[in-house]
Amino acid sequence: MTTEFALNRDAKMTAALIGEEREPIIEADAALADPARLVEIAALSGFQPAFGPAGGYPGLRAALPDAYIETVVNALAGPIAQVFRLGTVRPIRAQGAFSIVTLPEDALVPPQRAPHTDSVHPMQFAILHYLCDAAFGGTSFYCHRATGFETLSEARLPAYRDSRAREGAMSGYVGDGEPWFQSTARVAAGMNRLVAYRSCILHSGHVPSPELLTPDPCSGRLTANVFVTFGPA
Repeated sequence: MTTEFALNRDAKMTAALIGEEREPIIEADAALADPARLVEIAALSGFQPAFGPAGGYPGLRAALPDAYIETVVNALAGPIAQVFRLGTVRPIRAQGAFSIVTLPEDALVPPQRAPHTDSVHPMQFAILHYLCDAAFGGTSFYCHRATGFETLSEARLPAYRDSRAREGAMSGYVGDGEPWFQSTARVAAGMNRLVAYRSCILHSGHVPSPELLTPDPCSGRLTANVFVTFGPA
């Protein structure tokens, strides 16, 4: 296995429980031994728009190296299983992409202006690796006020969608979530900071300074995003 994306041996992972649902999140600073190499690879990648008229990621995406995805999933599989009390499991599917937020606030469509989930599958997890500094915000987590939901499931979706259909549109990038949502926690961006959470938790990128957004991987809001699904070992 390549050592190009080796993790920093001194990186320490911490876990916290957030919101009323006490959903875990994992955070690690200085996660990769050589994050600059990953940024170099991103700079040579072919980014394409990841959004359309109906929404989607508000920026550009490019393929992540398979070796990076494998390294990160193998390193996080044990901690995720332990922190989230999954029992004896193994990764059964993983995919990922470099991502750069680029859209100005006036170009966002309604779904991009509200918290979202990546999936309602309880065994899918997001691993978000920041390759930019704190000026680009971070990731915020939310509770939907009307339903009290902080995570979504197949059973919760009908009530959530019905409630959201009666609520007005939000403006710009999601901040504190008012009036329809309440922020429960926030992880600040930081070069080489990694955060892992369940994909079904309501969350949004925190983008406090849209004027800083640029498509340049070396100076923009660059992240590496991996989604991994676990199944029985």
